[in-house]
Amino acid sequence: QVQLVESGGGTVQAGGSLTLSCASSDHTVPGYIMGWFRQTPGKDREFVAQINWFTTDTRYTDSVKGRFTVSKDNAKNTVTLQMNSLKPEDTDTYYCASKRSTIEAYNNWGQGTQDTVSS
Repeated sequence: QVQLVESGGGTVQAGGSLTLSCASSDHTVPGYIMGWFRQTPGKDREFVAQINWFTTDTRYTDSVKGRFTVSKDNAKNTVTLQMNSLKPEDTDTYYCASKRSTIEAYNNWGQGTQDTVSS
């Protein structure tokens, strides 16, 4: 299967913004359901947001609602996670993932990108 490649992220002060993008290695539509997850070392990976590529339905975890927006770019075949009003607790490694249907588990993962929010 194609690889997912994340880009963006970095270090920002609390209240700032970061943008993450996810693309497939062959530049095709990266997946039917595209998700963003985050993980702190020693903790379970946490669901953040997802988008259905074809219906554009979105879903968010409660802690990011109103601050994060997941969207897709049809021209570039990429998925973006716009993160605003960032908090120190948003510091994590963020992963892009895909699955082929709503009932499947996510089965294709990117390598992760580190985001740090300083207070």
